[in-house]
Amino acid sequence: MGYRIGIDVGGTFTDFVLVRTNGELILSKTPTTLEDQSLGVMNAIQELASREGLDTAAFLAATDLIVHGTTTADNTMIEMSGALTGLLTTEGHRDEIDIRRGFKEDIWDPSAPPPVPIAPRRRRLGVPERLNFRGEVVRPLDEAATRVAIRRLKQQGVESIAVVLLFSFINAAHEKRVRELIEEEYPGVRVSLSHEVMPTAPEFERTSTTLVDAYVGPRVETYLKNLQAALRNAGYAHDLLIMQSNSGLATAEGMSRRAVSALGSGPTAGVKGACETAQRAGIENFIAVDMGGTSYEACLVHGGTPTIRSYWNWQHRYLVGLPMLEMHSIGAGGGSIAYVEAGALKVGPRSAKANPGPICYGRGGTEPTVSDANLVLGYLNPGALCGGDFKLSSEGVREAIEEKIAKPLNLELVKAAYGIFRIVNANMANAIRRVSSQAGFDPREFQMVVYGGNGPMHAGMQAAELGIKSYIVPKTSPAFSALGLLVADYLVDIQRSYISPAAQADVNYINRILDETEAQSIAELEVAGLGREDIEFVRSLNICYPGQTFDMAVPMVLTDTRMREADLKATIVRFHDQHEELHTYAQRDEAPVLRAVRIQAIGQTEKPTPLEYDAGGSAVESALRERRPAYFGDGYVDTPVYDGDLFRAGHRVDGPAIIEERFTTIVLYPGQSAELDHLGNYVVEVAK
Repeated sequence: MGYRIGIDVGGTFTDFVLVRTNGELILSKTPTTLEDQSLGVMNAIQELASREGLDTAAFLAATDLIVHGTTTADNTMIEMSGALTGLLTTEGHRDEIDIRRGFKEDIWDPSAPPPVPIAPRRRRLGVPERLNFRGEVVRPLDEAATRVAIRRLKQQGVESIAVVLLFSFINAAHEKRVRELIEEEYPGVRVSLSHEVMPTAPEFERTSTTLVDAYVGPRVETYLKNLQAALRNAGYAHDLLIMQSNSGLATAEGMSRRAVSALGSGPTAGVKGACETAQRAGIENFIAVDMGGTSYEACLVHGGTPTIRSYWNWQHRYLVGLPMLEMHSIGAGGGSIAYVEAGALKVGPRSAKANPGPICYGRGGTEPTVSDANLVLGYLNPGALCGGDFKLSSEGVREAIEEKIAKPLNLELVKAAYGIFRIVNANMANAIRRVSSQAGFDPREFQMVVYGGNGPMHAGMQAAELGIKSYIVPKTSPAFSALGLLVADYLVDIQRSYISPAAQADVNYINRILDETEAQSIAELEVAGLGREDIEFVRSLNICYPGQTFDMAVPMVLTDTRMREADLKATIVRFHDQHEELHTYAQRDEAPVLRAVRIQAIGQTEKPTPLEYDAGGSAVESALRERRPAYFGDGYVDTPVYDGDLFRAGHRVDGPAIIEERFTTIVLYPGQSAELDHLGNYVVEVAK
């Protein structure tokens, strides 16, 4: 086995993990190149090659696998900088995207503005055609009118077209013909067909998802093509793999065809890594928290498995009806900017990102950030980050906090910095409350798995506020999303609509859908060199009670991979049980409704060998690097600072204390303690 590389592009740093041929892990970071993320990726690869004493071509020739987590789709939606997008839909239905099922993020604010339109009304055109709910043609496609609509979009200069026709997920003939007409009238424009992006009902979800795919598609496709070309020109001979929002891997070619599935790519990889680490540590119920330079993500994991929500996924104010890992993201990171508004101190969501970055980066930043506050409070090493590779500067930090925060609020400098620290912690604790309370769980019954470059600095305060008794910080946590990429498997997740009362469901039709979707998933995984014998299939039915808006995926009861009448009845019983477990009740005398057939095709990848840490013969005092004043609310305390590289399994320290790893800093607050276990996890006990 050759080298394996995981690369995660964040808003501030590009993290990368190298698995050497002997299984050894190498972690590193390089600043993200926001103007072209592929430059930062290639910089990371060149740095890894240099570490191995090879030129880039020889290094990539010896590399078997590169897995990438990209923020291109998310950044496109955050900045609303996607393609000029048009929509062709069934006549009379072009306002579906504005109606939004009547959903508003804030129902108490009647003046709340709508989201920035991906396709304004002038670029949403209806075409005469109609299928009924069985997929039968009620009104043939008017090709002449469709050509006129395409020409109107061409005149407006659209770069991407979404096509969403009623009941195309039952019969795709009209949508396919529309694509042919687009290719004739407007060759070269990108086309997203709803039956390919999301081949299920309901209509609004399918419309929104297809529009997002069309909007982010050109930018994602261009980025991936450029990166693949750069890798091939540099000597890499294999397919580039990308993390999907459903926590599985896809080839860059497959991702380009359904770009919407790139949303949440990097954070999803982090949760995947957290699950792997927690499983090894014997932890089943935990909250994965990731604090980087720009954002903070929280994901609740119960029973060792995170929730993958199929439909109601709101991403950047647009609904994405594809399976996505359920997590909550807020703008809270080391680069989050602090400011005073209407006499109140606020932190984020605006970020200094990689350029110019916090003031302490010395790159021209002028706005005080969370990292600047942490430097004033003594938590960050005033000399350097990343083991000395990234120099920090205190020049201008105190002056900016004094001028922009302390004076407007009539506070002492240190109180202003501590206020920034407390507010960002409160924001993150609220994110944890949201993911736990919405799922019906008490966070005090969970542990935390903490990662990201800034996560371990703040986790102790969040845990204390929430009543969480302990959390773990893996030594690999600073590049956890990059590591998570290397423990993920190939995954093709296909849903095919089948709406029928359970009592009238046709098992032969279900089996036919299974055959078709299995063949489709095998074809998609062939490019990864996987045959049918290498693929594990998970087959489910999406079921709900009559009148319910949302269904749930229920694993099928099958006999030899085929469904029979008795299997369908057993699957319905399983649905009642699952509904009762999740919602505390079941209507067992009511016949449910089938909504879709779902198949997940999983291709296993080779995982990095877990590291083991030996107990050291020396005492933990041998890891003591220095002492420096750190602020813990009641004044500065002379605080011991330990070198994490010198920690051995069994080493334990009590707070207040600071442990400096190469790419992160663990702050132990008074009353807390940390011990390194043999798996390389700092197990932090929080004071009761």
